[in-house]
Amino acid sequence: MAKIVLDKLTKSFGKVQAVKEFSLEVDHGEFLVLVGPSGCGKSTTLRMIAGLEEVTSGQIFIGERMVNKLAPKERDIAMVFQEYALYPHMTVRRNLAFGLKMRGFPRTEIDRRVEEVAEVLGITALLNRKPRELSGGQRQRVALGRAIVRKPEVFLFDEPLSNLDAKLRVQMRAELSKLHRRLGTTVVYVTHDQVEAMTMGTRIVIMKDGEVQQVGRPMEIYRSPRNLFVAGFIGSPAMNCFPARLVPGQAGLVVQTDCFSLPVPEARQARLGEFLDREVVFGIRPEDIQSLDNLNVCREGVVVGGEVEVIEPLGPEIILNVRCGQTSFVARLEPRLETEVGQEIKLIFDMDKMHLFEAEAPQKRIGD
Repeated sequence: MAKIVLDKLTKSFGKVQAVKEFSLEVDHGEFLVLVGPSGCGKSTTLRMIAGLEEVTSGQIFIGERMVNKLAPKERDIAMVFQEYALYPHMTVRRNLAFGLKMRGFPRTEIDRRVEEVAEVLGITALLNRKPRELSGGQRQRVALGRAIVRKPEVFLFDEPLSNLDAKLRVQMRAELSKLHRRLGTTVVYVTHDQVEAMTMGTRIVIMKDGEVQQVGRPMEIYRSPRNLFVAGFIGSPAMNCFPARLVPGQAGLVVQTDCFSLPVPEARQARLGEFLDREVVFGIRPEDIQSLDNLNVCREGVVVGGEVEVIEPLGPEIILNVRCGQTSFVARLEPRLETEVGQEIKLIFDMDKMHLFEAEAPQKRIGD
């Protein structure tokens, strides 16, 4: 295992800065996920760690060594890409053994490691097959095995599951997480899929336009997104966000939008005084909206009415798209709710779970 330290890491392509002063420490044995939309700089960051992209400025440490000037093969890392990149003319056994053979390992050690990794990944029965005889999931396991067999200090994964179908991605996410717990090796994993990030990472780094937006444990980020971008990116369905204004009401501050006015919880009002009569963004997650019909008691002042536009029955839950005024929002409700498209519905917003952000850049979270 090795610790990774990135110190003001920057990468420029001409006048374009793909990564801007990225600083982070990745602990021994950590599973760190870099996540963000296409073009945010996550893969470029990974490739700089691997030595596949030259660093414009800043430093990279793996263990105790600064590796900026070291070739990829000297960094003691193993990388798994989106493409499997298996040798088509070689068997699985030879694909797994090739890297060790090129490094001059004795045959007995190569055989031992290949058999050991094949057993861990459940591909022992496939060792004499060639890649064209394997399914996508089996090929991905071989690609993983080729990295694992080297026993590197660091694993680097660049969207390794994106070519798999939805069911197989879920299965491979679980297998990768179990494999990490078993090996205990430091992992840096790149994905654009926030579900992968939430379910696999011990910590998540959310990036946008080459800059780090937030770093933290998955549920910490989910519960307390630092800015409006993070709030909208993490969560499926995404957080509902409404342009709003904080105005005085009978019992204190009120969040006022074009279709509802809701009271701010008393415990948070004192911290929001400076934003009185200012434009803000009000956010609430779909699961923090409940059906009035499913509750015995209506909490005064938090009921929002609207018209059902879309119904998505998913078995254990129902996703509703509801129009209120000029705005649509999404609610995640219990499956026993009976409603139809076009029907008027009343919903309760759990204001204790509300989020508020600045309306203007950098749209930081406020009121905590």
